[in-house]
Amino acid sequence: MVAARPRPKVMTLTDRAAQRVRTIIERSETPLAGLRIGVKTGGCAGMEYTMAYAAEAGALDEIVEDKGVKVMIDPKAILYLLGTEMDFVTEKLTQRFVFNNPNQTSACGCGESVAITPVLPESYASAS
Repeated sequence: MVAARPRPKVMTLTDRAAQRVRTIIERSETPLAGLRIGVKTGGCAGMEYTMAYAAEAGALDEIVEDKGVKVMIDPKAILYLLGTEMDFVTEKLTQRFVFNNPNQTSACGCGESVAITPVLPESYASAS
């Protein structure tokens, strides 16, 4: 019998992103389990990434543990985020999380919304 290949992580974090998530969790006035990441329809390109504090994981959340932090992925977002790397960048006037998503096909000019083509479910199930 051949062992099933493990499913790939939906998302990975850079060292900078993991450190920023740790800082957010440590500074929170209420206990946090991590961050919840998702996508929603909106913006001029069609979709927006969402982030929220998570006191606990939802029953259907995909839990990603990377570099010592937990990120909960909204189950409706899994096929849109598969293979995404979350980074935290510091620019002259801003600091922000960015998503390097291989499924993203375009972004609006203001940078607030994106177009994402979801991974086919059979590809996710068989990915290594």
